[in-house]
Amino acid sequence: MKKILQYLFEHKTLSRLQAKETLVNMSNGCYNDSEMAAFITVFLMRSITIDELQGFRDALLELCVKVDLGTYQTIDIVGTGGDGKNTFNISTLACFIVAGAGQKVTKHGNYGASSVSGASNVMEQLGYKHKNDSAALRKELEEANICFLHAPLFHPALKAVGPIRKNLRVRTFFNMLGPMVNPAAPAYQLVGVYNLEMARIYNYLLQQTGNPFTIIHSLDGYDEISLTNDTKIITQHGEQIATAEQLGKRTVTQESIYGGETVTEAATIFTNIIKGQGTFAQNAVVLANAAMALHCTGSYASYNEAYQAAVTSLDSGKAYHALQTLISLQ
Repeated sequence: MKKILQYLFEHKTLSRLQAKETLVNMSNGCYNDSEMAAFITVFLMRSITIDELQGFRDALLELCVKVDLGTYQTIDIVGTGGDGKNTFNISTLACFIVAGAGQKVTKHGNYGASSVSGASNVMEQLGYKHKNDSAALRKELEEANICFLHAPLFHPALKAVGPIRKNLRVRTFFNMLGPMVNPAAPAYQLVGVYNLEMARIYNYLLQQTGNPFTIIHSLDGYDEISLTNDTKIITQHGEQIATAEQLGKRTVTQESIYGGETVTEAATIFTNIIKGQGTFAQNAVVLANAAMALHCTGSYASYNEAYQAAVTSLDSGKAYHALQTLISLQ
């Protein structure tokens, strides 16, 4: 690691192969915590290159615990995290609304690294037991339309650096990797990113997969449709900017989508919203993200049609039923 660090400190970048080998070695316990923290810190001080990100992704996918969930055409809704906004669990809630609308979801998530409650935290709090057993996950997908893939159970490298990320409490390149290494290989992806540079990199990488995708970035820095500002939307077909009114029928304030101070508080907010007891602002934001995910699948003629499907899922209780069914299977 000393040679690698010296190389990076000279403002050089890693090749795709070098990046892959380094992350494989991290996973295999070849470096101590101080060395890994120093390595991670390099990428907080400069932008990551596409080659480096691809190499890190190659390593995670090669080492990944494989999962067989059948031939379902699933979607993942995930933000890179690390935007520092501490919103409630918008992407995870959107997943249940999408599941309630009939679209199967393979949600990939982790504990919060720079926020109070990541997807894995809130799912645990709600009674979900993290697992990597294909049969159990397939049963969840079949009966609840959704299963949850806790990243450290599938990616040894993420487990190895988990304590370091938690101690640093800032976004790292692992935030960028999460949406690209879902072990279920979903057919569709809605990815939220925290800046426009990351949107550009994701656009390049996702174009290569050939699968339908949508990248979203709120122009005031959120890695999701926040409705606090305009949203940049990038798909395999092109780019556009949409207003909060176009996406969610209203603009909301930053305070109205705050996620709370504890995991318990985050879970309470989550439960209230999924039961249909959320505020107008909370509902609007969740519905906009769910609608964008449904629209990404190509099953709806327009975004507005997808939005109506999301509203029906939440208002009818189908989204809450998906959560109840999932928890009952634990």
